[in-house]
Amino acid sequence: MAIFTGAGVALITPMKSDGSVNYDKLEELVEFQVENGTDAIIVCGTTGESSTLTEEEHVSCIRFVNDVTKKRIPVIAGTGSNCTESAVYLSKEAQKCGVDGLLLVTPYYNKATQNGLKAHYKTIAASVDVPILLYNVPSRTSVTIQPKTVVELCREVPNIVGVKDATGDLSEVAQILSMADGEMDVYSGNDDQIVPVLSLGGKGVISVLSNILPQETHDMAVSYLNGDIEKSRELQLRYFELIKALFCEVNPIPVKKAMNLMGMEVGSLRLPLTDMEEANTKTLAAAMKKVGIQLK
Repeated sequence: MAIFTGAGVALITPMKSDGSVNYDKLEELVEFQVENGTDAIIVCGTTGESSTLTEEEHVSCIRFVNDVTKKRIPVIAGTGSNCTESAVYLSKEAQKCGVDGLLLVTPYYNKATQNGLKAHYKTIAASVDVPILLYNVPSRTSVTIQPKTVVELCREVPNIVGVKDATGDLSEVAQILSMADGEMDVYSGNDDQIVPVLSLGGKGVISVLSNILPQETHDMAVSYLNGDIEKSRELQLRYFELIKALFCEVNPIPVKKAMNLMGMEVGSLRLPLTDMEEANTKTLAAAMKKVGIQLK
């Protein structure tokens, strides 16, 4: 059984003016997501600036989000690292917090071989009992989990159940699903490919767009899963320009800017990420207005 189907939000981490985590705002964001149809919350992923959170902050955010969510929808914790030992620690702590699943990004910088990736993931999986999604995002990590490796891990390790595919390569998604023959779950890691991935047999999306349009992103995914392909397609195309604007600078710079433009006051980013350039901000604001989002 899939951890979730539909649209799960890759939740941002709000910051105070001094750069610390804003837990009051984080609670507001969780409630906003639950109330507006999000199907799962993914905390401390790439969009949550996990790479610049301390381990203490990382675990604290996971525990806080899980406690606020109160099992109303699944919570999936990003616990990946380029250090296997660190990923094991974070995964164990997340399990103690009571999360419903883990999202494990490929180990960045090390550039592990496929055998290294298998050893890395098997070591983490053996340390916990919760379901695990692999996270394949070579544009950020400089390493790709090959389709054969993805499928082998899902077949050989009981609690590795699927993959968030952010390769942008639909042929790779098709290859994985063809090889897996229904034995694993695939989620789109790109908001501009929600409908295409669903059409190949995907279970949903782990979404940046959901931070600002949770109901609409949910509707895009669930309409397809319920057989209303035309509505799903229409929503994918309606928000295509906005999705592109949300990635005109590296994530999560644009989505945090978008949320602040909406008056959500989620704060700034942690270095080395910096505020959005003025020209790109204008492009983003125009794309938001075009789909009817009110700016403050």
